[in-house]
Amino acid sequence: MDGSPVVMTDPIDALRDRRADFPILAETVHGRPLVFLDSAASAQKPVQVIEAMGDTMRTQYANIHRGLHWMSERTTEAYEAVRDQVAGLIGAPAREEVIFTRNSTEAINLVAYSFGSLLRPGQAVVISEMEHHANLVPWQMLRDRTGIELRVAPITDAGDLDLDALERLVADGRVALVAVTHMSNVLGTVTPARRIADIAHAAGARVLFDGSQFVVHRRVDVRAIDADFYTFTGHKLYGPTGIGVLWGRRELLEEMPPFMGGGDMISSVTFERSIWATVPHKFEAGTPAIIETIGLGAAIRYIEAVGYDAIAAHEAALVAYALPRLAEVPGLRVIGAPADRGGVISFTMDDVHPHDIATLLDRNGVAVRAGHHCAEPLMRRLGLSATARASFALYTTREEVDALTATLTQIRGFFA
Repeated sequence: MDGSPVVMTDPIDALRDRRADFPILAETVHGRPLVFLDSAASAQKPVQVIEAMGDTMRTQYANIHRGLHWMSERTTEAYEAVRDQVAGLIGAPAREEVIFTRNSTEAINLVAYSFGSLLRPGQAVVISEMEHHANLVPWQMLRDRTGIELRVAPITDAGDLDLDALERLVADGRVALVAVTHMSNVLGTVTPARRIADIAHAAGARVLFDGSQFVVHRRVDVRAIDADFYTFTGHKLYGPTGIGVLWGRRELLEEMPPFMGGGDMISSVTFERSIWATVPHKFEAGTPAIIETIGLGAAIRYIEAVGYDAIAAHEAALVAYALPRLAEVPGLRVIGAPADRGGVISFTMDDVHPHDIATLLDRNGVAVRAGHHCAEPLMRRLGLSATARASFALYTTREEVDALTATLTQIRGFFA
């Protein structure tokens, strides 16, 4: 050591230059600079993703897998390379365990239909009180179709999953699957995935994690958390809409019947019968989202170039900055106080409806989400009809949090 002082880089400022990668952030709204705090709904796209999709359409597009010409072979290679990228991103043991879907919703529906077809009356599925409708409605449909039981694990008043209650719910050995979020889209709660998996497996149940929010902010390793199924969606991960991922243990995928029938999911077809293709293609019927999948690959390259350590540090610093700033706004109440909160903060304000909050923020160029956030049962648990929600991304700055709190203070003044 030369005795020179160590200069610590501010984790928020460390990613400031990355904003230039997102062209839309230079736009104005109602004459004000855009402050985009709705990334939990759908993140903005870096130019690297935009150009990768455009280049595919301009220079090499063709349908994949069955073409024998150069264009098809080149596009097939680009498409299938993304399967390897996804496997690397989430620590999957094998690329064949990665299935492309349209989004997390379709991925969960696939498991509910296909894995669910193996369940019998008397068995049960457990979800939690904080699930997005995507991880609730498919299980209701399975219950109504097959006669299984649907159980709901409660959360604490702080917004954490009640692990003791979860243990009691699975204790009778009838639970076939525990399906829970890895990070709540309303409360920002990060659930203890490995602990949940241990509880489920000890009772003989499988476990599915909805990683739609989590994978955006922190690295996931499906082996380390001992998951059986894991889902996420591309458009929250700085990629395009129309592409999502289901990862599943190969032995489970082999046992499960196909979700949809058609081209590319078969080995051979006669009028009498069809023989299914091997996984993952057994679950990928029809022409896939080729361009969108290649866009997802570009998004993964972008994330890995930025680095999950930097992204997680940036998010933690933003949350630590935002919570006391929001506490300065008269009449504002942050919803939940989970032990581990990701970059999502829901709030209410005395005598001001969340829809009015969002509309008035928008007039000042600040974009947030307002409503029940596709989590109506959670809202009822919280005794609310709606909240406003600010959500952060790697391009969010401290100044944008300041713009949010300053405008909220003005709004409070309007209704005082």
